[in-house]
Amino acid sequence: MNNNENKQQGLQLELPQEVAQGEYANFAIITHSSSDFIVDFARVLPGVPKAQVKSRVILAPEHAKRLLAALQENIMRYEKEFGTIRIPSQEPRTIAPFDLPKGEA
Repeated sequence: MNNNENKQQGLQLELPQEVAQGEYANFAIITHSSSDFIVDFARVLPGVPKAQVKSRVILAPEHAKRLLAALQENIMRYEKEFGTIRIPSQEPRTIAPFDLPKGEA
């Protein structure tokens, strides 16, 4: 199927009302096996000792790599329009928003 056929057919997505509002997450943990990448999105709040996982997404390795490329492209577009995204005291492999024990992301 060529690119024009893809555009003509399109992909229709259904967005149920309960999903449309989304979930806020400010922490992610990524694990993998030989066949899957598992991304747990959690919400960490100050003064709350336990982070609650709000969503888990399981991806095939090929889809995880496509997601990485799509995120890189979109971050590049965002920064071109709005400026560089600054991450205070950036540490490798973590996206924890608060002073928490080191995790993986």
